[in-house]
Amino acid sequence: MGRSPFHGLLAGFCLALAACSGGSNSGSTVGTAPPTNPPPGSTDSGCSGSCGNAQSFLSEDDVRKVIAQGVAEARAQGRPATFVVVDRVGNVLAAYAMAGAPPTVKVSSGRGVVGGLEGLDVPAEFAAIAKALTAVYFSSEGNAFTSRTAGQIAQEHFNPGDRTAPSGPLFGVQFSQLPCSDISARFTSGTGAGPHRSPIGLSPDPGGIPLYKAGVPVGAVAAAGVDDTYGLDDNAGDRDRNLDEYAALAATYGFAAPQDRRADRITAGGLTLRFTDVEFSELARDPATAPAFASLTPADGALLRVPGYADPVVLRGLALGTVESGIRPDTTDYPGLDAFVLDDGSGTNRYPPRAGTDGAAALNAAEVRTIVQEALKVAARTRAQVRKPLGSRAGETVVVVDTNGAVLALARSRDALVDAVDVTTQKARTAAFFSGTYTAGDIALSPTARYLRAALNLGAGRVDLFTVAQSAPAAYVPLLRGFLGLPQAWSDGQVAYSLRTIGNLSRPFYPDGVPGTPPGPLSLAFARWSPFQDGLELDLVYNQIAAHVAFYLNQKGLALTLDGVPAAPAPTPADPIPVPDVGRNCTGIPRLPNGITLFGGGFPIYRGNVLVGGVAASGDGTDQSDLVAFLGLHNAGVALNTGVGNAPVNLRADKLVPSGARLSYVQCPQSPFLNSTEQFVCEGK
Repeated sequence: MGRSPFHGLLAGFCLALAACSGGSNSGSTVGTAPPTNPPPGSTDSGCSGSCGNAQSFLSEDDVRKVIAQGVAEARAQGRPATFVVVDRVGNVLAAYAMAGAPPTVKVSSGRGVVGGLEGLDVPAEFAAIAKALTAVYFSSEGNAFTSRTAGQIAQEHFNPGDRTAPSGPLFGVQFSQLPCSDISARFTSGTGAGPHRSPIGLSPDPGGIPLYKAGVPVGAVAAAGVDDTYGLDDNAGDRDRNLDEYAALAATYGFAAPQDRRADRITAGGLTLRFTDVEFSELARDPATAPAFASLTPADGALLRVPGYADPVVLRGLALGTVESGIRPDTTDYPGLDAFVLDDGSGTNRYPPRAGTDGAAALNAAEVRTIVQEALKVAARTRAQVRKPLGSRAGETVVVVDTNGAVLALARSRDALVDAVDVTTQKARTAAFFSGTYTAGDIALSPTARYLRAALNLGAGRVDLFTVAQSAPAAYVPLLRGFLGLPQAWSDGQVAYSLRTIGNLSRPFYPDGVPGTPPGPLSLAFARWSPFQDGLELDLVYNQIAAHVAFYLNQKGLALTLDGVPAAPAPTPADPIPVPDVGRNCTGIPRLPNGITLFGGGFPIYRGNVLVGGVAASGDGTDQSDLVAFLGLHNAGVALNTGVGNAPVNLRADKLVPSGARLSYVQCPQSPFLNSTEQFVCEGK
């Protein structure tokens, strides 16, 4: 099979179509539906992490019912939609497009920003997959979050609309679960061990809602195309009439999240989180009366083939905790800790503790195992931030990597969030990467991001791509050096950067949340910034996300042109894959195969003064994740007495005070532990 010389340039385009995620608004809420009875199973279940079992999955009939209910509401709204149902570990169980559903939605933050993903047309099924994965990956027995919740906690202000507030606790999370990740699994047909990748990252767009059975999250459903914008809600102080959310909520009838676990019953930083801006009583019709899926005809719509994700069939889901799901209990490396590990689907732990790959000072397997064990012990004592019932322990994922980015171990608490598998690995790698002597040189390896606009010419059977801008990741190196006043930063290894530090440097305001101030050196200025165009984080991964979208559109039978020149023909029987799917490196940098992230919970690991890796935690509040990773590493160092531990105090980034505002390194909760009055437990360590 031949390959076009323009294939490499397509990488830039796809990101155009492959965006993060977002939401669209369609005016104020109007209640037009007759009241419905309380959704079955929506009362408080009393589950706190141990209710899930081998029967906690969506059956094929469950999936059909969910889709049929969503279709009925979309039809009642007069707006055909595309629906996707996923299971707990991200298998696409069905994708269904109503007749007349828009094939794409447009990415927009509503701020008039140009570049990045802004203004791009995203395949509606990609938008729906991203929203559904976000909802299920961010939910547990202790908390039910939606893609609207994700959007609320990932923007430049928390709450969105409060222009003097600092950024959300998950700022930057939208560029996780990427299609090029080496951590997220791939399964193109049927179901398989997860967690699975997202085509365009995680989503802040309303319209993705988790599905529960007997108090246990078993999947999620999302609608896309009822609203024509793929954006976000930038004002948490009002209610929006988002029609994607109406259709998705109707689809959850009979599988609704327990009321007491919904995001709007949970607070973070003293602020109530958002679940949906619509209730069942406001729907256009009672979902309990929706016609059965079997009654739908080709005139109503059809199941979709989604190359790289699903065949046009309905599947049953997998139950989290089983070997086949890819997440199962472990008693071998973490006895007595109620730990879970990633499995390849055949009973083999994908990431058992092992020695580092980076030289004489490398971590050995016993040290790696001890670091993870001590971090899990801290998590077991820690009071959860975003989980019910009150008094629950934190659910965290812990990852250790070496300076080459190799994963040396990964383990998680029972009922920890599934999104943390990929994002915690990003955190550990980010901390190790930015603290090394190789950082500037490695960033120079990452190709220039080529941002494009895409025009779908369905009549001609092609997509026309046009270059609109370019951005080189290497350009951020001199910006950082000038900002910090350190001419050799990222080359001399004289500063240890935590995730909280990198987050400080990546906000569109510095200090964080102070409007009118210049941006951090790894961010764009606010006039050019949005969650879909945010600076170094996106520049590092844009090309590969874009290439994945190009692969997808090509597999759907569309030829591709780039700046007016033919770039790839439509597939034929003789050459069925003219554009291949992306590989397992998002950045071109071996140490950062799944990209970076920008919120707290990751720290470099040192042996004395020598950098040997990174450790991270994620899952139950950013301060809690800082605590688990930082204190877990400290406790492991005490137990091991081999010189392994946190960065020497004189190297930590909080010694730096750029622009008159000190950088942060670690921030732990003041009174973090259950059944204990201990305070300030990270101080002096």
